[in-house]
Amino acid sequence: MLKKQLILSACCLSLIAGNVYAQATDPAIGVWKTIDDKTNQPASLIKIEEANGLLQGTIIKTFPSPGETPLVYCNLCKDERKDKPLVGMKIMSDLKQDGSGTWSDGKILDPKNGETYKVKVATEDGKKMDVRGYIGVPLLGRTQVWYKAEQ
Repeated sequence: MLKKQLILSACCLSLIAGNVYAQATDPAIGVWKTIDDKTNQPASLIKIEEANGLLQGTIIKTFPSPGETPLVYCNLCKDERKDKPLVGMKIMSDLKQDGSGTWSDGKILDPKNGETYKVKVATEDGKKMDVRGYIGVPLLGRTQVWYKAEQ
């Protein structure tokens, strides 16, 4: 009886460990630094993680530009995030995995204008990631490059 329990426990642990390992190995998962298009300076840190098989991203830090009034709340958001603090806000959700480091069919919020777009992300090396926000089809959008944050 004890032997069966040990075997069952070992199987459960290996399944859990395998699942954790699979999540940790996707190169899109981690903390990413966004770059402001106008100043070319760091704008924020986004923590990307997998939850229930879907990718999501949360703002964990912002970097206001010198001389600029920092954006602290999502004043222009049109949903339940309106007037909520940016730090801790989920801005990316529902991305489905297409392959290692490639996710699509999600949504992303631009807190500066309050608009939500469709999004897909792709990283080959886990150091640089293309984040494409678009309306309708991916051709009608723009790509930002995010960089893996030093931990």
